[in-house]
Amino acid sequence: MGRAARQRRLSRPACSLGRVPEPRARVLLISGSLRSGSTNSALLRTALAVAPAGVEATLYAGMGELPHFNPDDDAEGLPAHPAVAELRAALHEADALLVSTPEYAGALPGSFKNLLEWTVGDASTYRKPIAWVNTSGAAAPTGAADAHDSLRKVLGYVHAEIVEDACARIPVARDAIGADGLIADDAIRAQLAAVFAAVSRALRP
Repeated sequence: MGRAARQRRLSRPACSLGRVPEPRARVLLISGSLRSGSTNSALLRTALAVAPAGVEATLYAGMGELPHFNPDDDAEGLPAHPAVAELRAALHEADALLVSTPEYAGALPGSFKNLLEWTVGDASTYRKPIAWVNTSGAAAPTGAADAHDSLRKVLGYVHAEIVEDACARIPVARDAIGADGLIADDAIRAQLAAVFAAVSRALRP
């Protein structure tokens, strides 16, 4: 599906006794890390695998393809870079976002901040419900608070809607990631289910 290779887990639609199935919440998962062994990415891959019925989760994987943000390249009338166009299309298609990002040098990773800057020009995150999960363990007592403060500031600037009830700290040790790149721990999977439930509640009229 182009540069931003995305993975989908589609729920099986209900079809009993003529009941109309409820529309699925489309949640885009974005990791703020490009590291191959990232616990943040592993947590979101696991979220993709355990997304409940009623949620269509999609894992965005094109952050490394994005060019450096330059306002001159985002001027009105100019065609968007293909990777930027795919990012924006994914954001517009989503009903909500779930983000997991590490903290680098007391702030958001540069590559993730770059992604966020590409969302400003087309307002693709305007009024979009967004939540974040954090994988920091005991070695990071603040739980990447500085990164989340930075994220909160950026999301406030673009008028995104933070789903506070869905934001959670879910510590993940590197040895908890299996050979398949997923986390098998039942407690972590239960926490992810609670996050999805909170996001779904926020989307109800």
